Amino acid sequence: MVKLAAKCILAGDPAVGKTALAQMFRSDGTHFQKNYTLTTGVDLVVKVVPVPDTNDSVWESPNVLCLVFDVTNEQSFSSCSKWLEKARAQAPGISLPGVLVGTKMDLTGRRTVDSAQARAWALSQGLECFETSVKEMDSYEAPFHCLAKQFYQLYREKVDMFHTLV
Repeated sequence: MVKLAAKCILAGDPAVGKTALAQMFRSDGTHFQKNYTLTTGVDLVVKVVPVPDTNDSVWESPNVLCLVFDVTNEQSFSSCSKWLEKARAQAPGISLPGVLVGTKMDLTGRRTVDSAQARAWALSQGLECFETSVKEMDSYEAPFHCLAKQFYQLYREKVDMFHTLV
């Protein structure tokens, strides 16, 4: 089996749930920490993700993006444009596949970002859109599996291009 590595950038405003999302995914749903210290910068979390319908890919190094916002915080959604611009500036001329993830969907009474609005913006930016509740363990894996598939697609395209040159 060939092992591929993709590094996923989790970007978003403070307190939107980036660390909770990453830790819950990495622990296969066994670790929801109720109290967090506000993180700044980058957090490295490694997890092997088999890509469905393939037999030669797992993940851990370059170029997929997970933009995270809090569905109860309109400003965190508005900031996603800034985060996307920063991420794309780090990889000029390179396709940067990614997902937009709205967290805290369990807080329905406090929602300020409409799902349709988030989906429309994500689509306009070439991103897949997901909503999750890490606290309720709802849909927290789906964005990462989507990213793994996107990375694998890029890998296959590069391999195919290489084979046409040989």
